[in-house]
Amino acid sequence: MMEYKYVKTIFIGYVLIILCGGTILSLPICHKGELSFIDSIFTAASASCVTGLIVTSTSDNFTFLGELIILGLIQIGGIGYMALVVTFYLFIKRKLDIDEKRALKLSLDLPSLHVTSFLKKIFVAVMVVEAIGALILSIQFYGKYDLLDSIWYGIFHSISAFNNAGFSLFPNSLEGFQDDTISLFTIGILVILGGLGYFVLIEIYENRKMPKRYSIHTKIMIYGTIFLIVVGIILFLSIEWNNPKTFGGMSFYEKLINAFFLSVNFRTSGFNSIDIGSLKESSLFFSTLFMMTGAGQGSTAGGMKITTVAILVITVIFILKDSNQEPNIFERTIDQKLINKALAIILSSSFFVLLATLILVETQKFPFLKILFEVASAFGTVGLSTGNGDILSFSQQFDTFGKSVIIVMMLAGRLGVFGFGLILIGQSKAKHFKYPKGRIII
Repeated sequence: MMEYKYVKTIFIGYVLIILCGGTILSLPICHKGELSFIDSIFTAASASCVTGLIVTSTSDNFTFLGELIILGLIQIGGIGYMALVVTFYLFIKRKLDIDEKRALKLSLDLPSLHVTSFLKKIFVAVMVVEAIGALILSIQFYGKYDLLDSIWYGIFHSISAFNNAGFSLFPNSLEGFQDDTISLFTIGILVILGGLGYFVLIEIYENRKMPKRYSIHTKIMIYGTIFLIVVGIILFLSIEWNNPKTFGGMSFYEKLINAFFLSVNFRTSGFNSIDIGSLKESSLFFSTLFMMTGAGQGSTAGGMKITTVAILVITVIFILKDSNQEPNIFERTIDQKLINKALAIILSSSFFVLLATLILVETQKFPFLKILFEVASAFGTVGLSTGNGDILSFSQQFDTFGKSVIIVMMLAGRLGVFGFGLILIGQSKAKHFKYPKGRIII
């Protein structure tokens, strides 16, 4: 019951942040021209859930104050509002009780209840990484924009990238930077670091001289991230190599760096250096699998998580091999409860995505693959979209109900399917008996 209470608190908190953020963005001082309330709520949800789907142009339709509010929502969503609340609380009370520690542990997916020291490390890591990214990007942007704009663009894109939000102040995202290696590589690295998760980043730093001391979680995240990036690069290069609308007119080096950028962003963030709507259908289909996978537990990204998929893949391999050993990796056995939880997450995630896709296909009357792509992007809090034919996301063409479904999927992706499922179904009552085992043939 305690975990259900914490999940419910976190869920209500995100809903309130979205409503407050949407209300503020709807004020005349935050936007230019007309902005419907559902679009302001959608923007707030996309920012606080660090997704990046847009139904109105961030640079063209929001004032500087509006952009600042969006950036604040991105930072809150990336770090986790519970972390910010507790930080403020520590200045007043200086000490947390056990319930508050458990709530923060659940919110940030921390490995232990030593939350105070871990929280300090998180803020240091965030400030250092975002500051370095902002500095590099500001210097790089200075060649194209004046000094103040370059600094603001550098700060905005660094925070957006590290938090895997994908919001950009450029109308066509990063399509104008296809040949800018430093910008694409910097943003790509920021996205990767944010996607690894705070626990992994801190452990890598603290054990930088002794990699053998890395936990199994960190090892799976490092190897899994590298594997998925390399597979993504190979897939995009092989499918899009001669596509005149994407990689066809690029040099070999430009194809390689843009394939890297796509592979990184398709799992966690919504930046794009090419027109996503011009990708072949096979690329779009495989991309939904990457978006569903997502990044790391306790990171700024959504999705089912790399560790979840890795656990189930390892289990399947051991079952198919008919091994007499329990599933294991790095000489450590995988607990059966983790396997059960991984299976539940993957099945629930697939169910939610397919259900939302079915609802939108029937109510919005658009092509199945484009809607599936949009739903997977929302659930994975990725933010990439096949587009509305212009610079906005495909969701811009949905009616209020359709946009509401996408908002729910973004919230589910940020909260986590396990937590979202707990909100929908509720927690079962404890039973102090067991049924006898039944014989089922499979």
